[in-house]
Amino acid sequence: MLKQCEGSIAIAEAVALCRPEVICAYPITPQTHIVEGLGLLVKSGKLSNCEYINVESEFAAMSVAIGASACGARAYTATASQGILYMAEAVYNASGLGLPIVMTVGNRSIGAPINIWNDHTDSMALRDAGWIQLFAENNQEATDLHIQAFKLAEELSVPVMVCVDGFILTHAYERVDVPEQSKVDAFLPPYEPRQVVDPDEPVTIGAMVGPEAFMEVRYLAHHKQMQALERIPQLAEEFRRVFGRASGGLLHTYHTEDAETVIVALGSVNGTIKDVIDQMRAEGVKIGSVSLCSFRPFPTAALHAAIGHAKRVVTIEKSLSVGIGGNVSHNLRMALQGRDTKVSTVIAGLGGRAITQTSLRKVFTRAIQDTLEPLSFMDLNTAVINRQLERERVTRRTGPAAEAILRDIGTMAARVS
Repeated sequence: MLKQCEGSIAIAEAVALCRPEVICAYPITPQTHIVEGLGLLVKSGKLSNCEYINVESEFAAMSVAIGASACGARAYTATASQGILYMAEAVYNASGLGLPIVMTVGNRSIGAPINIWNDHTDSMALRDAGWIQLFAENNQEATDLHIQAFKLAEELSVPVMVCVDGFILTHAYERVDVPEQSKVDAFLPPYEPRQVVDPDEPVTIGAMVGPEAFMEVRYLAHHKQMQALERIPQLAEEFRRVFGRASGGLLHTYHTEDAETVIVALGSVNGTIKDVIDQMRAEGVKIGSVSLCSFRPFPTAALHAAIGHAKRVVTIEKSLSVGIGGNVSHNLRMALQGRDTKVSTVIAGLGGRAITQTSLRKVFTRAIQDTLEPLSFMDLNTAVINRQLERERVTRRTGPAAEAILRDIGTMAARVS
């Protein structure tokens, strides 16, 4: 059913259509509206046969989800930012135990300094935890990916994160087609767990594993991710046949057939990237883009094929791997092994900074002119950076850098006015 609604509410309704049996709720911006929406659906009776559990922390949320899933229940939770870090130990446990939990991550920056706005630092911090990570480009895809995530998780018995840009998508009001219950039921079968805590058939869960078997257990987690590489596009095609629209998959291409320059990115920024590509295409520039939907597993072969014979690739990344650069570009270079393709990494949008068409166009133009550095930071205020570095050079006790920079920005703004 088509409706104009907030992204978080569309996600909540999609999750409810998947008939979760246990929802573990702890509020943290910007995912709070999702679990609030689910709470209202449970309270009203629209979502029945579901235990809605208010827990005392994010660590508890994942711990309860683990217990529920181990007992054979379809389990769901949501988190963001510091919350996913607080539950990090349990996040690893969920994948190590092979439990098919689905979790929404309302992507948000990680402090310090404190910041509540969108970037991808939080889910990137747990990128190697053994969870499948799917990134939504818009709210329709965010809605659809949750339905696919439950099926994928339960077929492979592996947990899945659906990553949704905080505020940009979670709080945006858009027209979304929320499916009918009958179609979701036709697509997603009842949950049949691979393992269940059963007093009549006692087993040990979470046993100590020594060097003689630990590598084999971890390999199986990798093997499941490789299985997901095959299953994700198949599920996307099954979804298209049932619901009548394309959504999900490993990646989406845009004007890549003859592109000499290809832009690669995750999440909602792809919409703005496409707008700039349309403008440049109208001027005769051979440029295209690849929107990655699956980051874990990383679609190495599919990305290699999608890039085609491009001369150069630029990644627009909303996270920073401190000390080396971009997270996506590290993986991209593996996909391009053996090819003479120039790769440039652009760090952009950290802490919710706007990624504008004007700034993107400047970056793309520099890339086409082969003047774009291997690593650059979009719209970086170098004057403020240099001022802080000079302060640290001449004074030992400079205090916190964040507060000093805020004072500098205020001083500079005052001078301008």
